[in-house]
Amino acid sequence: MSIRDNIHVNTTGKILKFSKHKRFFTGKELSKFLGISRQAVNKHLKGLIQSGKIVKQGTTKGAVYQLTTATRTQQFLRKVRKTFFLSGLEEDKVFREFAQFLNLKSELGKNAFDISYYAFTEILNNAIDHSESEKCSIEVILDRYKFNFTIRDFGIGIFHSIFSKLQLPDENSAIGELIKGKTTTMKEKHTGEGIFFTSKAADNMIFRSHKINMIFDNQKKDIFVEEKKYIEGTEVFFSISRRTKKLLDKIFAQYAPEEFDYTFERTRALVKLFHKNYVSRSEAKRLLYGLDKFKEVILDFKGVTSIGQGFADEIFRVFVNEHPDIKIRTANVGPALQPVINHVVDKNN
Repeated sequence: MSIRDNIHVNTTGKILKFSKHKRFFTGKELSKFLGISRQAVNKHLKGLIQSGKIVKQGTTKGAVYQLTTATRTQQFLRKVRKTFFLSGLEEDKVFREFAQFLNLKSELGKNAFDISYYAFTEILNNAIDHSESEKCSIEVILDRYKFNFTIRDFGIGIFHSIFSKLQLPDENSAIGELIKGKTTTMKEKHTGEGIFFTSKAADNMIFRSHKINMIFDNQKKDIFVEEKKYIEGTEVFFSISRRTKKLLDKIFAQYAPEEFDYTFERTRALVKLFHKNYVSRSEAKRLLYGLDKFKEVILDFKGVTSIGQGFADEIFRVFVNEHPDIKIRTANVGPALQPVINHVVDKNN
């Protein structure tokens, strides 16, 4: 690189650094800051505009400039990636290491910091205790708007672990058990609540293991399951707004309210995760598996297009009569489903 090219690169870098701290700036301000002529400034700005790093608003002497959103995000982006051996690893110490390196106490709002600490330690603890992996890789990313982390182990896989240890039909059956809460393959050390509450606290959260990719999109208030290329072990991605207004205590209170002595006794099951159309009693039993651990169950029928009489009867008559202390509530019941449910409920009263 020639001396002239070096000067050009250095000047471009100074312009980007200057504009990073300005919402808008003028060519005159930049000329004064750099100590070069307006003509020279315009030449550098032209190149940055053509490359999409800076945008110009207005014309001639009234023109102002600013960094593009993409450039601002890229400039702020900070990323750390490390690999850890899981034996003897302490999840809280690992989080504090990343937090100190990225100055998270200052960069995140208190709500985001509290949620991130909880989520990170819960997910890493699951990898330590359940994955049967020798090591894991952790990537932490802080950009202008979000705090993200990805924890990847190379063990048996979260869905395979649940399916095999609970003797379920297949790995897909483990999806429903994971999101209901209170499902754990190690009762002596875990309650099964961590993943449930973590998935509720995130803006977005993804569990990927083997061929299953399960996405919690709390901004759309939905859960999606798709098939992906096979990967070994489990990869968990978590994302939260740096200035989130969510409160961890309120998330806990929603499912562990005062009326239940602040214990985790309320859950919400998204029915469509199993099917969009239900007919049989066996399908109802599959859905209800494990829900007898709760005092209140919300069955969310969002996306379900039809249900059969046997399916409804198994839930709203048989299960209700067998578990009179459990309150069954419904949400997002479409007009095609409500008459079937009403018929069973009316007959049971």
